[in-house]
Amino acid sequence: MSKSHKNKTAVAAADVATYILEKHGSMTAMKLQKLVYYCQAWNLVREEQLLFDDPIEAWADGPVVRSLYERHRGRFVVNAEDFSGDTSKLSDADKKTIDKVINRYGKYSAGQLSDLTHEEQPWIEARAGLEPLERGNQIIDPTVMQEFYTALAHQRRS
Repeated sequence: MSKSHKNKTAVAAADVATYILEKHGSMTAMKLQKLVYYCQAWNLVREEQLLFDDPIEAWADGPVVRSLYERHRGRFVVNAEDFSGDTSKLSDADKKTIDKVINRYGKYSAGQLSDLTHEEQPWIEARAGLEPLERGNQIIDPTVMQEFYTALAHQRRS
């Protein structure tokens, strides 16, 4: 398992968000945040490295990439133009991971995705000591994400 979690390219969370929105269409900002989180998680499993360097924070409603939040603050529904990311920075492997995440999680609502993250160790661990609705900006540890989702992938295969 990777220790450094270095991102091989200069991909930003906005590039991933733009790609998701181009493929899936407009959606709520909250749903987009959760899909971007799962893209990072599953890239850590598949490629053993970060998809993007932007940290993910454990907010009360689930994982949030603050750099994306700053771009969509105040908007309920977002589309690709809201992020102006550069999808040409994404490799074929990046796109394959993102497509798999869209296929697996894209059918769920923002609330369902938020509930799902609340049942998973990376978010739970980052929120330790906080009340359920208490504000917090603790970073979700990529090592915890990689270990948890790798174990989950092995469970699904058995």
